[in-house]
Amino acid sequence: MKTSAVLRILLVLATVGQFLWTAMASSYCKEMGSSTYRPHSVTVTEFGAVGDGVTLNTKAFQNAIFYLHSFADKGGAQLFVPAGKWLTGSFSLISHLTLSLDEDAVIIGSKDPADWPIIDPLPSYGRGRELPGARHQSLIHGSNLTDVIITGEHTLRMKFVPRLSINESGNGTVNGQGSVWWDWFRNNTLDYTRPHLIELMYSTGVVISNLTFTDSPFWAIHPVYCSQVLIQNVTILAPSDSPNTDGIDPDSSNNVCIEDCYINTGDDLIVIKSGWDEYGIAFAHPSSNISIRHIVGAAHSGAGIAIGSEMSGGISNVQVDGISLFDSLYGIRIKTSPGRGGYVKYIHISNVVMSSVKTAIGITGQYGEHPDDNYDPNTLPTIDMITIEDIVGTDINVAGFLQGIQGANFSNICLSNVDLSVNSKSPWNCSYIEGFSNSVSPESCEALKNPYQASLCYTTEHLEHCNLVQIL
Repeated sequence: MKTSAVLRILLVLATVGQFLWTAMASSYCKEMGSSTYRPHSVTVTEFGAVGDGVTLNTKAFQNAIFYLHSFADKGGAQLFVPAGKWLTGSFSLISHLTLSLDEDAVIIGSKDPADWPIIDPLPSYGRGRELPGARHQSLIHGSNLTDVIITGEHTLRMKFVPRLSINESGNGTVNGQGSVWWDWFRNNTLDYTRPHLIELMYSTGVVISNLTFTDSPFWAIHPVYCSQVLIQNVTILAPSDSPNTDGIDPDSSNNVCIEDCYINTGDDLIVIKSGWDEYGIAFAHPSSNISIRHIVGAAHSGAGIAIGSEMSGGISNVQVDGISLFDSLYGIRIKTSPGRGGYVKYIHISNVVMSSVKTAIGITGQYGEHPDDNYDPNTLPTIDMITIEDIVGTDINVAGFLQGIQGANFSNICLSNVDLSVNSKSPWNCSYIEGFSNSVSPESCEALKNPYQASLCYTTEHLEHCNLVQIL
């Protein structure tokens, strides 16, 4: 039996060289799904779980997953979470497993930090993101896995209209009870870096779909060192003032599809990363071949679509299309700093609608934040071949704040068909950048007034076709 049927169709790149990503990304994403049949299934209540919102069910989840391990080579298995409120600490998944939530099931993270084990820092970060040393394990965790599905029972039907309520019926929920963690962060009383709701490491064939995630202590969904990842039809919610509550953070991962999501949080909605300063450079695991489509949301203290600032392993071949943003600090943002090294290149962002956004396009080469004092400030990042086109915005404070690095200008920044209704009398602020523009309103800064040259800009014509093969 084909145990990896969840990824019946995956991307196998047929070309090499600088243009690796595929014009068939949308087809590739559509073919990935969460309908894999698992011949073996158990319910968490069979292992003593009680869905009263009070009983701690960590052992029940752990024991159920341990039992299902014996079916990994027999077509895999499903752990079903029925309706109820299931309080738990961190638990780890296994390969060839579906974690399936009833539409009225809520997995609730414990407020006791002792229920979130301490694990080693990521090698590409060298320490916890917030504090030196180790970090808390995510609520739902996994490492070195293959063919893993985390899903709700039904599909969320999205309505891509800003400010309209989103129908969340049909979704199970994962609630991190993050407010206690946010208070510890604000009061500087954390002992270790805060946990994610989901973190999967070194894993292949991952699907996360049809779920609602609320009040994550830190970044909500963090696939790191992963490949062949689909995140689809998820809702991610956190208060507008909640610190560092990114929605989805693909990190040093490749062949990632993120689509049809509603995200409303206190930080970036989707942010691509690849390691931090000298640790990311040494680990050398880039993020590449990433497709982001049909996203709606508000990034109250962050950006709708962001790259960095941790990008030392390199980020390339990113395709973003069909984004609707409102009530956000930034629309699109690239963040880096001297000492990062690495690169951000071959980025194509199109069809973005913004309203009530303070800065529509932000690129900064002076973001700061370093893991320690061992970084080399002369190790400069390369930012090249960034195309942003077909952008419409209303009630925008600043069109663009584009700040490169002296001595290492950011190059081939291309803007096309950008129409922004801007409140500021100084709509553009640009330094140490080079590029081109076409049909930009308000008129772009001097550094980008060169006539648009498709040969020097990353366009859809550069996107290569790929071969699609069936996983055995």
